[in-house]
Amino acid sequence: MPIAPRPRFPGEHILKMIWRPLEFLPGLKRDHGDVVLFHVGRQPIVLVSDPDRIRDVFVTHARQFHKGRGLERARMLLGDGLLTSEGDFHLRQRRLAQPAFHRARIAAYGETMATYAQRRCDRWHHGDVLDVSKEMAAYTLAVVGKTLFDADIEGQAHEIGEALSAAIAAFNFSVLPFGELLIKTPIPAARRFRRGRDTLDATIYRMIEERRHAGDDHGDLLSMLLLAHDTEGDGTGMSDLQLRDEVMTLLLAGHETTANALTWAFYLLSRNPSALESLHAELDSFGDAPFGADDVARLPFTRAVLAETFRLFPPAWIVGRRALVDYDLGEMTIPARAIVLMSQWVVHRDPRWWPDAESFMPERWLPGGSALDPARPKFSYFPFGAGTRVCIGEQFAWMEGMLALATIARRWRLDLVKGHPVVPQPIVTLRAKHGMRMTASAR
Repeated sequence: MPIAPRPRFPGEHILKMIWRPLEFLPGLKRDHGDVVLFHVGRQPIVLVSDPDRIRDVFVTHARQFHKGRGLERARMLLGDGLLTSEGDFHLRQRRLAQPAFHRARIAAYGETMATYAQRRCDRWHHGDVLDVSKEMAAYTLAVVGKTLFDADIEGQAHEIGEALSAAIAAFNFSVLPFGELLIKTPIPAARRFRRGRDTLDATIYRMIEERRHAGDDHGDLLSMLLLAHDTEGDGTGMSDLQLRDEVMTLLLAGHETTANALTWAFYLLSRNPSALESLHAELDSFGDAPFGADDVARLPFTRAVLAETFRLFPPAWIVGRRALVDYDLGEMTIPARAIVLMSQWVVHRDPRWWPDAESFMPERWLPGGSALDPARPKFSYFPFGAGTRVCIGEQFAWMEGMLALATIARRWRLDLVKGHPVVPQPIVTLRAKHGMRMTASAR
Protein backbone atom coordinates (compact mmCIF):
# COMPACT_ATOMS: atom_id res chain seq x y z
CA MET A 1 0.00 0.00 0.00
CA PRO A 2 1.47 3.40 -0.91
CA ILE A 3 2.70 5.31 2.11
CA ALA A 4 2.28 8.75 0.56
CA PRO A 5 -0.60 8.57 -1.96
CA ARG A 6 -1.53 11.52 -4.07
CA PRO A 7 -3.68 13.48 -1.64
CA ARG A 8 -6.76 15.50 -2.50
CA PHE A 9 -6.45 19.23 -3.03
CA PRO A 10 -10.01 20.49 -2.53
CA GLY A 11 -10.57 23.84 -4.15
CA GLU A 12 -7.11 23.98 -5.71
CA HIS A 13 -7.83 24.29 -9.41
CA ILE A 14 -4.21 24.41 -10.50
CA LEU A 15 -3.28 20.98 -9.19
CA LYS A 16 -6.61 19.53 -10.27
CA MET A 17 -5.68 20.49 -13.82
CA ILE A 18 -2.22 18.99 -13.41
CA TRP A 19 -3.46 15.68 -12.05
CA ARG A 20 -6.37 15.16 -14.38
CA PRO A 21 -5.66 13.78 -17.87
CA LEU A 22 -6.58 17.26 -19.21
CA GLU A 23 -8.69 15.82 -22.04
CA PHE A 24 -11.58 18.06 -21.03
CA LEU A 25 -9.70 21.25 -21.85
CA PRO A 26 -10.38 22.98 -25.19
CA GLY A 27 -7.55 23.28 -27.65
CA LEU A 28 -5.46 20.61 -25.93
CA LYS A 29 -2.22 19.63 -27.64
CA ARG A 30 0.25 17.00 -26.48
CA ASP A 31 3.82 16.10 -27.32
CA HIS A 32 4.20 12.46 -26.24
CA GLY A 33 2.39 13.28 -22.99
CA ASP A 34 5.37 15.13 -21.45
CA VAL A 35 4.42 18.51 -22.88
CA VAL A 36 0.78 19.57 -22.66
CA LEU A 37 -0.50 22.84 -24.10
CA PHE A 38 -3.89 24.21 -23.10
CA HIS A 39 -5.56 27.60 -22.61
CA VAL A 40 -7.19 29.30 -19.67
CA GLY A 41 -9.11 32.07 -21.36
CA ARG A 42 -6.63 33.55 -23.81
CA GLN A 43 -3.58 32.56 -21.79
CA PRO A 44 -1.62 29.62 -23.25
CA ILE A 45 -0.22 27.36 -20.55
CA VAL A 46 2.26 24.53 -21.05
CA LEU A 47 2.83 21.78 -18.52
CA VAL A 48 6.28 20.20 -18.99
CA SER A 49 7.08 16.90 -17.28
CA ASP A 50 10.09 15.66 -19.25
CA PRO A 51 13.40 16.12 -17.35
CA ASP A 52 15.42 16.98 -20.46
CA ARG A 53 12.98 19.69 -21.51
CA ILE A 54 12.87 21.01 -17.97
CA ARG A 55 16.67 21.32 -18.18
CA ASP A 56 16.31 23.27 -21.43
CA VAL A 57 13.93 25.78 -19.82
CA PHE A 58 15.98 26.16 -16.64
CA VAL A 59 19.49 26.06 -18.08
CA THR A 60 20.09 25.62 -21.80
CA HIS A 61 17.67 28.31 -22.99
CA ALA A 62 17.10 30.15 -19.71
CA ARG A 63 17.55 33.57 -21.35
CA GLN A 64 14.40 32.97 -23.39
CA PHE A 65 12.26 32.90 -20.23
CA HIS A 66 11.31 35.13 -17.34
CA LYS A 67 9.53 34.30 -14.11
CA GLY A 68 5.95 33.10 -14.42
CA ARG A 69 2.64 34.68 -13.45
CA GLY A 70 2.77 33.57 -9.83
CA LEU A 71 5.98 35.37 -9.01
CA GLU A 72 4.98 38.34 -11.14
CA ARG A 73 2.05 38.77 -8.75
CA ALA A 74 4.24 37.98 -5.73
CA ARG A 75 5.77 41.43 -6.24
CA MET A 76 2.75 42.76 -4.34
CA LEU A 77 4.36 41.29 -1.22
CA LEU A 78 8.02 40.75 -2.07
CA GLY A 79 8.75 43.75 -4.27
CA ASP A 80 11.81 43.32 -6.48
CA GLY A 81 13.67 40.81 -4.34
CA LEU A 82 15.76 37.88 -5.49
CA LEU A 83 12.71 35.73 -6.23
CA THR A 84 10.92 38.24 -8.41
CA SER A 85 13.54 40.49 -10.02
CA GLU A 86 14.83 39.86 -13.53
CA GLY A 87 17.80 40.48 -15.79
CA ASP A 88 20.77 42.62 -14.78
CA PHE A 89 19.06 43.87 -11.63
CA HIS A 90 18.59 40.29 -10.39
CA LEU A 91 22.23 39.46 -11.12
CA ARG A 92 23.35 42.56 -9.21
CA GLN A 93 21.24 41.71 -6.16
CA ARG A 94 22.42 38.12 -6.20
CA ARG A 95 26.08 39.21 -6.30
CA LEU A 96 25.48 41.40 -3.24
CA ALA A 97 23.72 38.64 -1.27
CA GLN A 98 25.87 35.67 -2.32
CA PRO A 99 28.64 36.08 0.33
CA ALA A 100 26.12 35.45 3.12
CA PHE A 101 25.50 31.99 1.69
CA HIS A 102 29.12 30.97 1.25
CA ARG A 103 29.80 27.44 2.47
CA ALA A 104 32.04 28.59 5.34
CA ARG A 105 29.48 31.10 6.56
CA ILE A 106 26.66 28.55 6.44
CA ALA A 107 28.78 26.22 8.56
CA ALA A 108 29.09 29.04 11.09
CA TYR A 109 25.30 29.23 11.23
CA GLY A 110 25.17 25.58 12.32
CA GLU A 111 25.53 26.29 16.03
CA THR A 112 22.61 28.71 15.97
CA MET A 113 20.45 26.26 14.04
CA ALA A 114 21.11 23.43 16.50
CA THR A 115 20.79 25.66 19.58
CA TYR A 116 17.43 27.04 18.48
CA ALA A 117 16.16 23.53 17.71
CA GLN A 118 17.21 22.44 21.19
CA ARG A 119 15.54 25.49 22.69
CA ARG A 120 12.31 24.79 20.80
CA CYS A 121 11.93 21.20 21.97
CA ASP A 122 12.99 22.08 25.53
CA ARG A 123 9.54 23.63 25.84
CA TRP A 124 7.71 20.39 25.12
CA HIS A 125 6.44 17.91 27.67
CA HIS A 126 5.74 14.20 27.37
CA GLY A 127 2.23 13.74 26.02
CA ASP A 128 1.88 17.27 24.63
CA VAL A 129 -0.25 17.58 21.52
CA LEU A 130 1.54 20.02 19.23
CA ASP A 131 0.79 21.63 15.91
CA VAL A 132 4.15 20.70 14.46
CA SER A 133 3.68 23.01 11.48
CA LYS A 134 3.47 26.01 13.84
CA GLU A 135 6.37 24.75 15.95
CA MET A 136 8.60 24.37 12.90
CA ALA A 137 7.55 27.77 11.52
CA ALA A 138 8.46 29.46 14.81
CA TYR A 139 11.79 27.64 14.85
CA THR A 140 12.83 28.47 11.30
CA LEU A 141 11.69 32.08 11.66
CA ALA A 142 13.89 32.48 14.73
CA VAL A 143 16.84 30.92 12.89
CA VAL A 144 16.58 33.10 9.81
CA GLY A 145 16.14 36.20 11.97
CA LYS A 146 19.27 35.47 13.98
CA THR A 147 21.57 34.10 11.29
CA LEU A 148 20.77 36.46 8.43
CA PHE A 149 19.72 39.62 10.26
CA ASP A 150 21.20 39.18 13.77
CA ALA A 151 17.75 39.95 15.14
CA ASP A 152 16.15 38.08 18.02
CA ILE A 153 12.62 37.80 16.62
CA GLU A 154 11.69 34.60 18.41
CA GLY A 155 9.41 36.59 20.71
CA GLN A 156 7.68 38.05 17.65
CA ALA A 157 7.38 34.69 15.91
CA HIS A 158 3.62 34.44 16.43
CA GLU A 159 2.90 37.96 15.16
CA ILE A 160 5.24 37.66 12.18
CA GLY A 161 4.04 34.14 11.43
CA GLU A 162 0.41 35.28 11.41
CA ALA A 163 1.28 38.17 9.10
CA LEU A 164 3.14 35.87 6.72
CA SER A 165 0.28 33.38 6.76
CA ALA A 166 -2.23 36.09 5.90
CA ALA A 167 -0.08 37.29 3.02
CA ILE A 168 0.54 33.78 1.70
CA ALA A 169 -3.13 32.83 2.01
CA ALA A 170 -3.99 35.66 -0.39
CA PHE A 171 -1.69 34.27 -3.08
CA ASN A 172 -4.33 32.21 -4.95
CA PHE A 173 -6.56 35.25 -4.80
CA SER A 174 -3.86 37.52 -6.22
CA VAL A 175 -3.19 35.40 -9.32
CA LEU A 176 -6.79 35.66 -10.48
CA PRO A 177 -7.46 37.95 -13.44
CA PHE A 178 -7.25 41.54 -12.20
CA GLY A 179 -5.82 40.23 -8.93
CA GLU A 180 -3.58 43.29 -8.62
CA LEU A 181 -6.76 45.39 -8.52
CA LEU A 182 -8.81 43.05 -6.35
CA ILE A 183 -6.11 43.06 -3.67
CA LYS A 184 -6.79 46.78 -3.17
CA THR A 185 -10.51 46.31 -2.51
CA PRO A 186 -12.14 46.13 0.96
CA ILE A 187 -13.03 42.44 0.71
CA PRO A 188 -11.79 40.38 3.72
CA ALA A 189 -8.98 38.49 1.95
CA ALA A 190 -7.55 41.72 0.57
CA ARG A 191 -7.74 43.44 3.96
CA ARG A 192 -5.94 40.54 5.64
CA PHE A 193 -3.23 40.66 2.99
CA ARG A 194 -2.65 44.39 3.46
CA ARG A 195 -2.60 44.12 7.25
CA GLY A 196 -0.08 41.28 7.04
CA ARG A 197 2.13 43.19 4.62
CA ASP A 198 2.01 46.31 6.80
CA THR A 199 3.02 44.32 9.89
CA LEU A 200 5.96 42.78 8.05
CA ASP A 201 7.01 46.13 6.58
CA ALA A 202 7.04 47.74 10.04
CA THR A 203 9.27 44.97 11.40
CA ILE A 204 11.68 45.05 8.48
CA TYR A 205 12.03 48.83 8.22
CA ARG A 206 12.65 48.96 11.97
CA MET A 207 15.54 46.50 11.59
CA ILE A 208 16.99 48.52 8.72
CA GLU A 209 16.67 51.85 10.57
CA GLU A 210 18.25 50.49 13.76
CA ARG A 211 21.14 48.98 11.84
CA ARG A 212 21.78 52.14 9.79
CA HIS A 213 21.69 54.23 12.95
CA ALA A 214 24.10 51.95 14.81
CA GLY A 215 26.45 51.86 11.84
CA ASP A 216 28.28 48.73 13.01
CA ASP A 217 28.98 45.55 11.08
CA HIS A 218 27.36 42.47 12.64
CA GLY A 219 28.83 40.18 10.01
CA ASP A 220 25.36 39.04 8.95
CA LEU A 221 23.47 39.34 5.68
CA LEU A 222 21.83 42.63 6.60
CA SER A 223 25.22 44.19 7.37
CA MET A 224 26.59 42.88 4.09
CA LEU A 225 23.68 44.34 2.13
CA LEU A 226 23.96 47.68 3.93
CA LEU A 227 27.71 47.94 3.37
CA ALA A 228 27.98 46.32 -0.05
CA HIS A 229 28.63 48.17 -3.26
CA ASP A 230 28.30 46.48 -6.62
CA THR A 231 31.92 46.68 -7.77
CA GLU A 232 31.08 44.69 -10.92
CA GLY A 233 28.24 47.05 -11.80
CA ASP A 234 27.50 50.69 -11.08
CA GLY A 235 29.33 50.86 -7.76
CA THR A 236 26.24 51.83 -5.76
CA GLY A 237 24.67 50.20 -2.72
CA MET A 238 21.04 49.42 -1.89
CA SER A 239 18.27 51.84 -1.03
CA ASP A 240 15.99 51.16 1.95
CA LEU A 241 13.32 49.94 -0.48
CA GLN A 242 15.73 47.49 -2.11
CA LEU A 243 16.83 46.31 1.33
CA ARG A 244 13.21 45.87 2.36
CA ASP A 245 12.49 43.73 -0.71
CA GLU A 246 15.48 41.47 -0.12
CA VAL A 247 14.81 41.09 3.60
CA MET A 248 11.13 40.32 2.94
CA THR A 249 12.07 37.74 0.32
CA LEU A 250 14.63 36.00 2.52
CA LEU A 251 12.41 36.19 5.58
CA LEU A 252 9.67 34.37 3.67
CA ALA A 253 11.80 31.97 1.65
CA GLY A 254 14.28 31.37 4.46
CA HIS A 255 11.75 30.03 6.92
CA GLU A 256 8.57 28.98 5.11
CA THR A 257 10.06 26.27 2.91
CA THR A 258 12.22 24.62 5.56
CA ALA A 259 9.38 24.72 8.10
CA ASN A 260 7.13 22.92 5.64
CA ALA A 261 9.81 20.34 4.83
CA LEU A 262 10.37 19.54 8.51
CA THR A 263 6.62 19.26 9.08
CA TRP A 264 6.24 16.77 6.24
CA ALA A 265 9.36 14.87 7.38
CA PHE A 266 7.92 14.27 10.85
CA TYR A 267 4.61 13.26 9.28
CA LEU A 268 6.29 10.73 6.98
CA LEU A 269 8.40 9.32 9.81
CA SER A 270 5.31 8.88 11.95
CA ARG A 271 3.77 6.77 9.17
CA ASN A 272 6.88 4.68 8.58
CA PRO A 273 8.15 3.01 11.77
CA SER A 274 11.06 1.22 10.09
CA ALA A 275 12.46 4.50 8.72
CA LEU A 276 12.02 6.13 12.13
CA GLU A 277 13.88 3.23 13.74
CA SER A 278 16.77 3.61 11.30
CA LEU A 279 16.90 7.35 11.97
CA HIS A 280 16.95 6.82 15.73
CA ALA A 281 19.75 4.28 15.40
CA GLU A 282 21.89 6.79 13.49
CA LEU A 283 21.19 9.65 15.90
CA ASP A 284 21.68 7.60 19.07
CA SER A 285 25.18 6.62 17.93
CA PHE A 286 26.26 10.22 18.60
CA GLY A 287 25.51 10.05 22.31
CA ASP A 288 24.31 13.22 24.03
CA ALA A 289 26.69 15.76 22.49
CA PRO A 290 24.92 18.61 20.64
CA PHE A 291 24.87 18.28 16.89
CA GLY A 292 26.83 20.82 14.87
CA ALA A 293 27.85 21.65 11.33
CA ASP A 294 30.73 19.15 11.45
CA ASP A 295 28.27 16.31 12.10
CA VAL A 296 26.22 16.85 8.96
CA ALA A 297 28.56 14.76 6.79
CA ARG A 298 28.16 11.89 9.28
CA LEU A 299 24.36 11.81 9.12
CA PRO A 300 23.65 10.02 5.82
CA PHE A 301 20.27 8.60 6.84
CA THR A 302 19.12 11.95 8.24
CA ARG A 303 20.00 13.54 4.91
CA ALA A 304 18.21 10.72 3.10
CA VAL A 305 15.04 11.35 5.12
CA LEU A 306 15.13 15.02 4.15
CA ALA A 307 15.91 14.25 0.50
CA GLU A 308 12.98 11.83 0.30
CA THR A 309 10.72 14.39 1.96
CA PHE A 310 11.77 16.97 -0.65
CA ARG A 311 10.82 14.40 -3.28
CA LEU A 312 7.35 13.51 -2.00
CA PHE A 313 6.34 16.85 -0.50
CA PRO A 314 8.51 19.47 -2.22
CA PRO A 315 8.07 22.82 -0.44
CA ALA A 316 8.32 24.50 -3.84
CA TRP A 317 5.79 22.29 -5.62
CA ILE A 318 5.62 24.08 -8.99
CA VAL A 319 7.80 26.53 -10.92
CA GLY A 320 6.58 28.84 -13.66
CA ARG A 321 8.35 30.61 -16.48
CA ARG A 322 7.02 32.98 -19.14
CA ALA A 323 8.34 32.56 -22.68
CA LEU A 324 9.78 35.79 -24.05
CA VAL A 325 9.71 34.56 -27.66
CA ASP A 326 8.17 31.71 -29.65
CA TYR A 327 9.95 28.62 -28.40
CA ASP A 328 10.38 25.10 -29.77
CA LEU A 329 9.74 22.65 -26.96
CA GLY A 330 10.27 19.19 -28.39
CA GLU A 331 7.92 18.80 -31.33
CA MET A 332 5.72 21.68 -30.23
CA THR A 333 6.20 25.41 -30.74
CA ILE A 334 4.79 27.44 -27.90
CA PRO A 335 3.96 31.11 -28.42
CA ALA A 336 5.63 34.06 -26.79
CA ARG A 337 3.99 35.02 -23.46
CA ALA A 338 2.99 31.40 -22.82
CA ILE A 339 3.32 30.25 -19.21
CA VAL A 340 5.49 27.15 -18.82
CA LEU A 341 4.76 25.13 -15.67
CA MET A 342 7.15 22.52 -14.28
CA SER A 343 5.81 20.76 -11.22
CA GLN A 344 8.17 19.09 -8.77
CA TRP A 345 5.12 17.33 -7.32
CA VAL A 346 4.41 15.68 -10.68
CA VAL A 347 7.96 14.88 -11.80
CA HIS A 348 9.17 13.70 -8.38
CA ARG A 349 6.40 11.07 -8.35
CA ASP A 350 6.86 9.84 -11.91
CA PRO A 351 7.33 6.04 -11.79
CA ARG A 352 9.59 6.19 -14.86
CA TRP A 353 12.29 7.76 -12.71
CA TRP A 354 11.28 6.61 -9.25
CA PRO A 355 10.60 2.92 -8.44
CA ASP A 356 7.73 2.68 -5.93
CA ALA A 357 7.28 6.37 -6.58
CA GLU A 358 4.48 6.91 -4.05
CA SER A 359 6.34 5.24 -1.18
CA PHE A 360 8.55 6.92 1.41
CA MET A 361 11.90 5.17 1.00
CA PRO A 362 14.87 7.14 2.40
CA GLU A 363 17.16 4.22 1.59
CA ARG A 364 16.90 5.09 -2.10
CA TRP A 365 19.26 8.01 -1.28
CA LEU A 366 21.93 5.84 0.36
CA PRO A 367 24.91 4.42 -1.58
CA GLY A 368 23.62 1.94 -4.15
CA GLY A 369 20.08 3.32 -3.94
CA SER A 370 17.97 4.03 -7.00
CA ALA A 371 18.03 7.82 -6.46
CA LEU A 372 21.80 7.81 -6.99
CA ASP A 373 21.64 5.79 -10.21
CA PRO A 374 23.57 7.85 -12.81
CA ALA A 375 21.01 6.77 -15.40
CA ARG A 376 18.26 8.70 -13.63
CA PRO A 377 17.76 12.05 -15.43
CA LYS A 378 19.15 14.88 -13.36
CA PHE A 379 16.06 17.02 -13.72
CA SER A 380 13.71 14.36 -12.45
CA TYR A 381 14.54 15.92 -9.06
CA PHE A 382 14.74 19.69 -8.69
CA PRO A 383 13.42 20.75 -5.26
CA PHE A 384 15.44 23.98 -5.34
CA GLY A 385 15.03 24.82 -9.01
CA ALA A 386 18.10 25.03 -11.23
CA GLY A 387 20.24 27.23 -13.42
CA THR A 388 21.00 30.87 -12.68
CA ARG A 389 17.79 31.10 -10.62
CA VAL A 390 18.58 28.12 -8.38
CA CYS A 391 17.64 28.87 -4.78
CA ILE A 392 20.44 30.91 -3.21
CA GLY A 393 19.68 29.34 0.17
CA GLU A 394 19.84 25.67 -0.87
CA GLN A 395 22.82 24.78 1.32
CA PHE A 396 21.35 26.85 4.16
CA ALA A 397 18.15 24.77 3.93
CA TRP A 398 20.02 21.44 3.93
CA MET A 399 22.07 22.43 6.98
CA GLU A 400 19.10 23.78 8.92
CA GLY A 401 16.82 20.89 8.01
CA MET A 402 19.31 18.22 8.96
CA LEU A 403 20.38 19.79 12.25
CA ALA A 404 16.77 20.44 13.30
CA LEU A 405 15.64 16.96 12.33
CA ALA A 406 18.57 15.34 14.15
CA THR A 407 18.26 17.47 17.29
CA ILE A 408 14.50 17.00 17.67
CA ALA A 409 14.20 13.35 16.60
CA ARG A 410 16.93 12.24 19.01
CA ARG A 411 14.89 13.54 21.96
CA TRP A 412 11.29 13.22 20.81
CA ARG A 413 9.03 10.88 18.90
CA LEU A 414 6.18 12.69 17.14
CA ASP A 415 3.05 10.68 16.27
CA LEU A 416 0.18 11.95 14.17
CA VAL A 417 -2.97 12.45 16.22
CA LYS A 418 -5.53 9.83 15.21
CA GLY A 419 -8.09 11.24 12.82
CA HIS A 420 -6.18 14.43 12.10
CA PRO A 421 -6.81 15.38 8.43
CA VAL A 422 -3.63 15.60 6.38
CA VAL A 423 -4.28 17.68 3.28
CA PRO A 424 -1.46 19.37 1.37
CA GLN A 425 -2.28 22.96 0.47
CA PRO A 426 -0.45 24.20 -2.62
CA ILE A 427 -0.20 27.96 -2.33
CA VAL A 428 3.19 29.64 -2.76
CA THR A 429 4.61 26.65 -0.92
CA LEU A 430 3.21 23.22 -0.05
CA ARG A 431 1.72 23.65 3.40
CA ALA A 432 -0.33 21.27 5.55
CA LYS A 433 -3.78 22.82 5.18
CA HIS A 434 -5.00 21.85 8.65
CA GLY A 435 -1.65 22.03 10.37
CA MET A 436 -0.03 18.84 11.68
CA ARG A 437 -1.27 17.82 15.12
CA MET A 438 1.13 15.34 16.65
CA THR A 439 1.69 13.86 20.10
CA ALA A 440 5.18 14.32 21.53
CA SER A 441 6.68 11.37 23.41
CA ALA A 442 10.01 11.76 25.18
CA ARG A 443 12.58 9.16 24.16
